[in-house]
Amino acid sequence: MVSQELAASAVGLIGGSGLYQLEGISDIQELVVDTPFGPPSDAIIAGTLAGRRVYFLPRHGRGHTIAPHEINHRANIYALKSLGVRWIICVTAVGSLQEQYAPRDMVLPSQYFDRSSRRSEHTFFGGGIVAHVGFSDPTNGTLRGIIADASKEEGVTCHNGGTYVHVDGPAFSTRSESESYRHLGFDVIGMTNLPEAKLAREAEIALATISCITDYDCWKTDVEPVSVKTVVGHLTANGAAAKRILERVIPQIPPGANEPEHRTLDHAIVTQRPYWPNDTLDKLDALLSRFR
Repeated sequence: MVSQELAASAVGLIGGSGLYQLEGISDIQELVVDTPFGPPSDAIIAGTLAGRRVYFLPRHGRGHTIAPHEINHRANIYALKSLGVRWIICVTAVGSLQEQYAPRDMVLPSQYFDRSSRRSEHTFFGGGIVAHVGFSDPTNGTLRGIIADASKEEGVTCHNGGTYVHVDGPAFSTRSESESYRHLGFDVIGMTNLPEAKLAREAEIALATISCITDYDCWKTDVEPVSVKTVVGHLTANGAAAKRILERVIPQIPPGANEPEHRTLDHAIVTQRPYWPNDTLDKLDALLSRFR
């Protein structure tokens, strides 16, 4: 049984299926969590590290069986929220759109640009309860700072800040698209992280992302265009570095829930309380229980 203190300060990790193999992780167990939005990508691996309860979720499922456009982001974030997660670190592979961000570097996005086509699936709200969360600063600065410092200690080149442009995938960009994103000033491109950030904000979870650069997308014509073949080697190296960084970061995450993100819904819900449908309130219980 998880103590109330550990559960209250739980940390969620979303990324590859190897993330739960951190040094020092103990009390490992596998949890099958159901949600009102269906099943998450896989069973969630729970453990304890440096006195913190940690929950690991492979976004593509173990064995990488779920394509980017098939990920049930609402189920993933809702499942973590229902387990008491108040902080999330995402680890994700991205392409670089700027010369100064090289393969095996890491970028901690401070902004996103949405090029997705499935935005209705990137919110928990609707069904009679309307909310508009603030998203001007979509990632948590405190968490990014801790990650940046840990990256430096590990000798990893890490850029704290930058814009992540989100596309549906699963195909990589055309060269014309890649050039357009580059000239618009975006820094990295990926297919998975923006919905996680939006939903975490609605769930009152503070989030930061470690974007691991695996390639130069296809704008850089003096190197081989992005392909699975070019990605795999860099992905393996980045994954090993990310695990070392996380081992440093998790013990430093503040134990409470005192960031602005942890009270996002205080001024975001516009539907008056008497008009909330009971079935929607029940469906969103993990998010709205404090308003009952």
